[in-house]
Amino acid sequence: MAISEPDIGLSRGCLHRILAGKARIWIALLASLTLVLAACGGDGEGPAEDTTTAPTDESETTSDVEREPVTVGMITTLSGNAAYLGEDTQKGFELALEMAGAAEDINLLVDDDAQDPEQGQTVADRMIEREGAQIMTGIVFSNVAASVVPTIVERDMLYISSNAGPSVFAGEQCHENYFVASWQNDNPAEAVGQWVKDQGYETVVGAAPNYQAGLDSVNGFRRTFGELQNEFYTELGATDFAQTIAQIREESPDAVYFFYPGGMGIAFVQQYVEAGLAEEIPVFGPTFSFDETLVDAIGEPAVGLQNGSFWAPDLDNPTNVAFVEAYRETYGMTPTNYAAQGYDTARLILSALEAVDWNVEDTAALREAVRAADFESVRGDFSFAPNQHPIQDWYILEVVEGEEEGDFTNRILEKVLDDHVDAFVDECPLSDE
Repeated sequence: MAISEPDIGLSRGCLHRILAGKARIWIALLASLTLVLAACGGDGEGPAEDTTTAPTDESETTSDVEREPVTVGMITTLSGNAAYLGEDTQKGFELALEMAGAAEDINLLVDDDAQDPEQGQTVADRMIEREGAQIMTGIVFSNVAASVVPTIVERDMLYISSNAGPSVFAGEQCHENYFVASWQNDNPAEAVGQWVKDQGYETVVGAAPNYQAGLDSVNGFRRTFGELQNEFYTELGATDFAQTIAQIREESPDAVYFFYPGGMGIAFVQQYVEAGLAEEIPVFGPTFSFDETLVDAIGEPAVGLQNGSFWAPDLDNPTNVAFVEAYRETYGMTPTNYAAQGYDTARLILSALEAVDWNVEDTAALREAVRAADFESVRGDFSFAPNQHPIQDWYILEVVEGEEEGDFTNRILEKVLDDHVDAFVDECPLSDE
C-alpha cells in the first residue's frame, strides 16, 4: 500500500524549512572558519594579503602613473685627438640630468662617430631604427653634421645641436626640426674679428683646417675685421704645422687668427711657441682653440692668449655658478665650453619635454616647446632667432693661471657683441613665417 506524505509526520514545507535552517548553520560555520584562517594567515606564514581596493582620487592616480623614459640619441666624437670634445659634451649633458632629477626619465644612447660622416650616419640609423631614439643631439664636427642632420630632420624628428653650427643650415637650408643650442660657426670668429680690429691690428693672416667649420670660422673673422692678408688651410686632423708656421713667418703680419679645435690646437700653439713667433706675432682664435683642456696642455705659454666665446667659467649668473661648482665636484676639473653646451642642451630638452607633458609623439608641439627656450642657461639670457639659432652675447676671454699649480683657465676680459644674431638669419625661409 502506498504511503502518503502525512503518514511520515512531515509536510513538504516543513522539510524545506529544516533543510534551509541546517544550510544556514553550515554557511555560518564556514564563514567563521574563513575569518579564523584569514586572521591566522591561512597558510600559517603570516597575515593574508588584503585584496580589497580602496577608493582612489582620479587626479592622484594620474600623477602617480610611471611615465616611459624618452630616448635621446647622442652621436659624438669619442676617439682620436678630439675625443675629449665628445666626452665633455656627454659629461655636461648627464650632469644636467642628474641635477634636474631626470636621469631616470631619459634613456641616453651615446656612440662615437670617429669624426667620420659615414660612421655617423650608421650610428644615427641604428639609434633611430633599432634602438628607438626620439630626439637626436651631440655631433661635434660640421662635416659629420652636414651629412647626418638632414637624414634625421627629414624623419620628422628633432635634432638639437650641442656644438656644430654649419652656415649651410642657418640660411637657405634651415629646417623647422633643426635647432642649435650652441652657436652658428661664424659667431666666435666674428667676436674675435671685432676685437682685433678694435685693438688696431691692420694686417692679419688666417689659418684653419680645410672643412666646413674652418671655412665658416675664417669667413666670420673676415666679416667683422675686414680682408685678410692671406689664408692657410690644412688637412682636418693634422698635427704638423711646420709649413703653415713657415708661411706665417714669411708673411710677417701684425697678428694671426687661427681655428684648430682639440689636439690640432694643442699642436699648433706648441709648435708656434717653439718656433719663436709667439712674442713677435700674437695669435687670436675662437674658444675652441683655447678651451680648458687645451690651455692646460699648452701650459705657461698659453697665459695671456685671447679668444672669443659665448661663455666662461667665471660668467656670473646663478645657473653658471651652480653648474661650474657641480662639475668641479663631480669630475674634478673645470668645465670646458663643450661641457657647458652639453649642459644647456640637456636643460633645453628637459624644458620642452615638461611643457608637452613628456609626449614626444606630437612633433609640432615639441618643436614649439623647444622654440620657447624656457630654461635657465649657463650663459644667462637665451632665446632663438627665427632660424632657430641662438641670440646671445659674445666675450673676449684671456687665459690666466688657475688656483692650483699647473692649472690654467679662461676669464672674461670684455664683452664685444650684445644679443648677437648670426649673419644668415634673413636667408632662412623660417624667417618669413
